[in-house]
Amino acid sequence: MNATLTTAPAESTTTGPAHAPRQVRWLIRLHRPALLAGAALVLLTGAALLWLAGPLADASATAWKQYNACALDDRCSYDQDAILGYKDLYNYTTYAVLAVPFLVAAWAGGSLTGREMESGTARLAWTQGVSPARWLASRLAFPAALTVAATGLLALLHRLAWTAGRGRIDTALSWDHYPTFYANGTVPVALALAGLAAGVLAGLLLRRAIAALAAAAVAVGALWAAVHSVLPHLWPAVTRVSSLREGARGDGIWVGQGVLTVDGDQVAAPCYTSMIPGCEASLSDVHAINFYRDFHPAAHYWPLQLVASAIVLAVAALLAYSAFRILRHRTP
Repeated sequence: MNATLTTAPAESTTTGPAHAPRQVRWLIRLHRPALLAGAALVLLTGAALLWLAGPLADASATAWKQYNACALDDRCSYDQDAILGYKDLYNYTTYAVLAVPFLVAAWAGGSLTGREMESGTARLAWTQGVSPARWLASRLAFPAALTVAATGLLALLHRLAWTAGRGRIDTALSWDHYPTFYANGTVPVALALAGLAAGVLAGLLLRRAIAALAAAAVAVGALWAAVHSVLPHLWPAVTRVSSLREGARGDGIWVGQGVLTVDGDQVAAPCYTSMIPGCEASLSDVHAINFYRDFHPAAHYWPLQLVASAIVLAVAALLAYSAFRILRHRTP
């Protein structure tokens, strides 16, 4: 009885909440190169976005004013480098933000769990008084906080840069340009968390760093493709009806379009406007009376973002739950 009483406090001290900071310090030391590389990527991309939102946007806007004032005057000059520099840097930073979920997934699968399972580091931790569940929780909670902070910051700065050029730069992309749509919102944050969970799960299942890295990256790509395919249907669309002379109208993310017939049916449009030679006869053949277009206007941006993000977060939660179940099944 005395032995039981004296060993119980030692066990609770080793595995209790006080052990969590030690796990975090161990995690930081073990993955310091990857964490430093990730911090450098966030800082460089963030600095580029701030430059894009400030001096470069101002220089490009001024250059466009000069260009528009030149009209057809060949003797007039403008700062073409500023225009091209803004366009190029915007594209580079946009795809850098969109690449973050893939990088998180690759790191989580290849290093966070895959390499630790392959090298035996995980089992070593379990023999040092850390339960498998607590070990896995530390591989999810702390990286998840870093992932949300880094990805959220980059998405916020990207939106700031995009807003700085809207209405001032002629080549600024609209909100419904899909890379811009995603990089400006919450979907990359949710996808990065899903990538973290997918990488952790892949590492536990495959126990090989390279295989888990590849599987996690592919999983993020498949999830993103699925979300992209259903995105237009995640929120009720707006329908705009227009005359046969105007053609289909409505700016935003298209859901569908066609013509309305005298019977009230919606059919595919044989052509785009009755003003085109031969189109009027084609429209008459299908008894068309109006064009229609189902689309999402700019007001639907955040509903689409938040619903898509909620779906991705649900998938991330399911992946994390599966990781705990598999670890519990495979460890005593």
